[in-house]
Amino acid sequence: MRIAIVGCGFVADYYLKTLPNHPELKLIGILDQVSDRASHFAAYHSISKIYPTLEDLLADSSVEIVLNLTNPKSHYDVSKACLKAGKHVYSEKPFAMEMSQAEDLVKIAEQQGLYFSSAPCNVLSETAQTVWKALREKQIGQVRLVYAEMDDGLVHKMPYKKWVSEAGTPWPYKDEFEVGCTLEHAGYYTTWLTAFFGPAESVTAFSSCLVPDKQTDVALDVNAPDFSVACIKFASGIVARLTCSIVAPHDHELKIIGDDGILCTDDCWYYGAPVYIKRMMKIRRKVFMSPFKQRYPLVRKPSGKFNKGSQQMDFSRGVAEMAAAIREQRPCRLSTQFSLHNNEIVLAIQNALETGAPHRLTTTFDPIEPMPWAKP
Repeated sequence: MRIAIVGCGFVADYYLKTLPNHPELKLIGILDQVSDRASHFAAYHSISKIYPTLEDLLADSSVEIVLNLTNPKSHYDVSKACLKAGKHVYSEKPFAMEMSQAEDLVKIAEQQGLYFSSAPCNVLSETAQTVWKALREKQIGQVRLVYAEMDDGLVHKMPYKKWVSEAGTPWPYKDEFEVGCTLEHAGYYTTWLTAFFGPAESVTAFSSCLVPDKQTDVALDVNAPDFSVACIKFASGIVARLTCSIVAPHDHELKIIGDDGILCTDDCWYYGAPVYIKRMMKIRRKVFMSPFKQRYPLVRKPSGKFNKGSQQMDFSRGVAEMAAAIREQRPCRLSTQFSLHNNEIVLAIQNALETGAPHRLTTTFDPIEPMPWAKP
């Protein structure tokens, strides 16, 4: 499947690093609004074709899928142009910054008969698929409650100005702070939860901007939440509490609490993170949780190239899943409706800074299938 990339910033290196894991994906060319950045990116990754404009890229009939890796504020305009030009689109998160824009993109995709998906794709990871398998096997009995953490520490106190991608692109800290950690990171767990437990019914959230200026050398135009907490109620009856911050100490743990034990993993950013089960124990008339963790075997060992550093994720796996779905003429696991539903959840949490009110979900999606290699 022939692909092109729009946006050669920090995250684009993550995709290029893992693209060799999927030889069925052929990169045709790239585009960036900053020509020097595109030239540097192309030289570093040995990419021969740089499109002068988006119009030139969209006029290339050989391009089948466009990866929209632009600034989140540009996601809507770029995705809309690509869809209208008849291209399938895989977008970095968020789907769109406003729900009305996301719904508009979905409408265009459906009218055009195109696939339109959004990152993150870590629900396709070995760890996520292993957790899901354990749930299907009822390893912890009836699930009641989930605690999911996406805390990354005091980022504004870290040497973030020195953070660079593999190709040397600086971390876009102004954009990151203005978009906020909820829109950037909450989806890493909402996609797991919705895949495991089905559509959400309601979101009751609180968010706050605890460090408005982030002590940067440039003024921030938006005070996005740097802390959020949400209680998500699923139609299946399960309730999840999700916290997200760039203030609290680093913690990416997931705990799924059932009648017979706890299923847990330490970090959704590692495709091969171990999965553990704590069993419920009965001694005489007392029932308590075992202090010992039993390791539940991964469905398979991750292989291929991964980024080094704070996470080891195959960013290109979501694109490969879309390409396979197109080729096999089947629904994509990261379907348009699945992506839209998760976008609505994340926006509801983000917008709690303004509304402070419960949000009832208006979107839904059909159940998605586990990966073939994760089935019995």
